[in-house]
Amino acid sequence: MAETVVLKVAMSCQGCVGAVNRVLSKMEGVDSFEIELKEQKVTVKGNVKPDAVLQTVSKTGKKTTFWEEETKEAPPAIANATATATE
Repeated sequence: MAETVVLKVAMSCQGCVGAVNRVLSKMEGVDSFEIELKEQKVTVKGNVKPDAVLQTVSKTGKKTTFWEEETKEAPPAIANATATATE
């Protein structure tokens, strides 16, 4: 079954991009992937398991997390800021 996995990867240069590119190119089940250095975002499509993709990219030594984790943390901070401002 095709899966899309989106990761946040701490990349600062083309060398980082190259390292991520190398490990994903060798990963079984990957159909395609996109690496966005500016956004520090990696999108992988294929017959892959999200945890396996995370582990594979983590082998580059770059801090790697699922992209959704960051977006889930943002709303409570915004809600707290709004509540504090109105009190």
